[in-house]
Amino acid sequence: PFISPAADPAVISPQDPTLLIGSSLVATCTVSPDFHLKAEDLYWTLNGRRLPAASYAALGPTTLSVALAHLNGSKQQSGDNLVCHSRDGGILAGSCLYVGLPPEKPVNITCWSKNMKDLTCKWAPGTEGETFLHTNYTLKYKLRWYGRDNTCQEYHTAGPYSCHIPKDLALFTPYEIWVEASNRLGVAVSDVVMLDILDVVTTDPPSDVHVSRVGDLEDQLSVRWSSPPALKDFLFQAKYQIQYRVEDSSEWKVVDDVGNQTSCRLAGLRPGTVYFVQVRCNPFGIYGSKKAGIWSDWSNPTAASTPRSERAAGGCDPKGGEQNTTLRRELKQFFGWVKKHAYGCSNLGIKLYDQWRVWLQKSHKTRNQVGKEP
Repeated sequence: PFISPAADPAVISPQDPTLLIGSSLVATCTVSPDFHLKAEDLYWTLNGRRLPAASYAALGPTTLSVALAHLNGSKQQSGDNLVCHSRDGGILAGSCLYVGLPPEKPVNITCWSKNMKDLTCKWAPGTEGETFLHTNYTLKYKLRWYGRDNTCQEYHTAGPYSCHIPKDLALFTPYEIWVEASNRLGVAVSDVVMLDILDVVTTDPPSDVHVSRVGDLEDQLSVRWSSPPALKDFLFQAKYQIQYRVEDSSEWKVVDDVGNQTSCRLAGLRPGTVYFVQVRCNPFGIYGSKKAGIWSDWSNPTAASTPRSERAAGGCDPKGGEQNTTLRRELKQFFGWVKKHAYGCSNLGIKLYDQWRVWLQKSHKTRNQVGKEP
């Protein structure tokens, strides 16, 4: 008899089923009569492993069933492969088993806008997260009162659960934003987040960060930077943070109270040491927004070294050396005090320090004059 080339050797039922974890399944493999194979000539594999004959039953001369109980989540998101073979190992038919859970409601939606030009949002995939099935996430957004639903297109821009809306966003109007999760077993929708672009602005990191020495002061560096150019035309306040570390350390020290100054003096540093310095910006109060603003990334590290201690150089004037050492010791004490009471970048600290230095120099002069031989 003529066999049409399109005839499948066998048919598996059900074909590509989707099942909840813990379900049971009976699948059947029925061989086409053209192939002259009997039920006893067949066997089953799941993901390449042969299933035990005890789970088979012949349901007719050319039909063999297999029973699977308490199914676990699929090993891969593309499904588990259930295959019916002839005795010589040939593949007669296959089916994909999709075993998993419906998606959970996505949670923790957070969004930020870079320089008020765009919007990026990220979220978490529900408390359990793992559904064992390919789960699709869609970020939707609309203007609160009169908008139509829009769908975000650029996914995975800031991690696996994120999306980026590059343009055409309105200011001064709140948006509703939510995430829909769907897979073969169902759909889940997050709570709606309401936000105004003005309240979630972050900037590029501060540019032109310069770090330089403060004269010969061996325990200080001066840091200067520019405010974010992209926001020049918007009414906003900014606060800055600095972090610095010694070249051979991975531990950053943070200076928190820089305020809205665009320069700062770091004190209490080690002489003759290379420091890496970074600055970041938090723009807030844009057009009177009441929200706190979002910190930018840190600027690229800028390096500078403090001057070497003169003591190491071994001077020739013992008296001058002593005087220098006392001065340095007192300065160290002063900076210990400033760090404790006035913090790293307060103007107060710098003014006080300058006054202190003048006073010290005067007192040393008078002390030296009094101590001179007649």
